[in-house]
Amino acid sequence: MNLPLAEIITIGDEILYGQITDTNSQWISQQLGLAGFRVVRKTSVGDVREEILSAFAAAEERAHAIIITGGLGPTADDLTRPVMAEYFGTRLSMHAETLEHIRQLFEKRDFNFTERNQLQAMLPESCTPIKNNWGTAAGMWFEREGKVFISMPGVPHEMKNMMAHSILPLLKQFFKTQVLHHRTIKTAGIGESWLADEVKDWEAALPPHIKLAYLPHLGMVDLRLTGSGTQLDTLQQEVEEQVDKVLSIIGKWVYGYDTDSLPAAIGRRLKKKNFSIATAESCSAGFIAYTLTTVPGSSAYYQGSIVAYQNELKTKLLGVREQTLQTHGAVSEETVKEMAEGVRQKLNTDIGISASGIAGPTGGTAEKPVGLIWVAVSGPGGTRTKKLQLTQDRDLNIRYTAAYLLTLLYQTLNEND
Repeated sequence: MNLPLAEIITIGDEILYGQITDTNSQWISQQLGLAGFRVVRKTSVGDVREEILSAFAAAEERAHAIIITGGLGPTADDLTRPVMAEYFGTRLSMHAETLEHIRQLFEKRDFNFTERNQLQAMLPESCTPIKNNWGTAAGMWFEREGKVFISMPGVPHEMKNMMAHSILPLLKQFFKTQVLHHRTIKTAGIGESWLADEVKDWEAALPPHIKLAYLPHLGMVDLRLTGSGTQLDTLQQEVEEQVDKVLSIIGKWVYGYDTDSLPAAIGRRLKKKNFSIATAESCSAGFIAYTLTTVPGSSAYYQGSIVAYQNELKTKLLGVREQTLQTHGAVSEETVKEMAEGVRQKLNTDIGISASGIAGPTGGTAEKPVGLIWVAVSGPGGTRTKKLQLTQDRDLNIRYTAAYLLTLLYQTLNEND
């Protein structure tokens, strides 16, 4: 599908210095994708005239729509308006309608309307101003040889309102974009290459206007179907038909769709079974408990956690036998099995899960290297364990431990239906 190309440019030293996180580009990319554009690049530049001009010129070579945020404030370091005027060979002049809008906003908020604030109504004469319903910085729309430049404020809530209500409708009309529909199938417990082997025949038979993308992350893989067409209802139906087909192949690994999370899927399963759950953690230090309780309403099934780093606490709080620790060590199948069974008994829950390992970067041995983790799930049907050999990175190992343990938990809950 031949989609119009878009590039996003953020302007501001604060982004390059890492003083603020650029959430605008992510949100704009998502909205442009839904509107029928393909984002080809994101660029961040500082408050430097030459760098901004260079970014504009490069973007105009690559893209049909150039979306710009930032640099529209009233201070001397806000250069977007004068640089855009220079780039398009025009001059700044006072825009009466924008000036009146700013004056009314200041009056409504009982602010002093200074000469500096009035400068925000100085706009390039060749642009089409776009009203900012929630702020003082007007947007700007430029057209040249079939391409458009759009400048918006960097304040996220102002930008989103302008993008949703003004920019996107104008872009769709200008480029006459196709309708896009995304559907994401979320899987856990199977790697990307194995998943690709499972669905290769189905993928090969997809119609040309429906494309598949693999999106792996932290032990999970998302399958994103993107369909393009002219009628949204028809497109949604066609994509759902393909979802139904692939579910017959990979259904046992699917835990949800689109914005679903694995903890939320586990929560639904626990509530359906009327099960309670508790966690016993060593190397993950409470992160598994945190992950489970990111779900609103998790108090309906989550009882609590015992974080036992030291062997003495594993014995005292979780009932792990001293002989088990002496014979097999804290990082062992036997220990995590007793941890999961112990927390289940101590907190009187239907399910107990546990993790113990060497998160790193130190503490490993030849027999038990950094990244060796054992996890366990104990429930009415017995106790299951799994050995993981992860990375040398401590934070990553903790996150992977939670992902793999929750995957094992979800599979256990499904198998016991």
